[in-house]
Amino acid sequence: MQVFKSIKDPELVRLLKSGAVSVLPTDTVYGLVCPAADELAVKQLYDLKSREHKPGTVIAANIEQLVDLGIKYRYLKAVENFWPGALSVIIPCSEELSYLHRGLKSLAIRIPATKDLNQLLGQTGPLLTTSANHPGKPTANTIEQAQEYFGGRVDFYVEGGDLSNHPPSTIIRIIDDAIEVVREGAVKISETGKIEP
Repeated sequence: MQVFKSIKDPELVRLLKSGAVSVLPTDTVYGLVCPAADELAVKQLYDLKSREHKPGTVIAANIEQLVDLGIKYRYLKAVENFWPGALSVIIPCSEELSYLHRGLKSLAIRIPATKDLNQLLGQTGPLLTTSANHPGKPTANTIEQAQEYFGGRVDFYVEGGDLSNHPPSTIIRIIDDAIEVVREGAVKISETGKIEP
């Protein structure tokens, strides 16, 4: 079981681009991640989470990567003012991305503000991520806890310290110009859709 000491290790790029499924510190919590464009890797990730109809979140370095993945620019343009940051926005998706959205025809998307993670994403392309835990269990706050969940069933782990005080991303959905907060998290949103300090 391979454990890397830093998210800046250049070997991570090669492994992820080859379709690896791993656990690494995201901009919020430890995430189970894989390349979002790799259908086989995505299936492996969902199998590890035992998820049938609950898709993960796609994180990317920029809007262009998301467009290249197959997300319509018009949907991204409407919400790009929320990024970068720990705010995931649920965006409509085409049937071509059903392997990602599991038939829901929408996905949570975010562009992280964390510099090292963004640099990694710039080289790997978009990653699909979901919290490092089993359904109904607490999210792993340390690599050791993640290893208890997944053991040798992931390709590698990246050490990021204890993330106990890191809340998950806030998830929102925009319906008819109104903002619905699906999950409260790291970013506070006002009723008018402004990010609160």
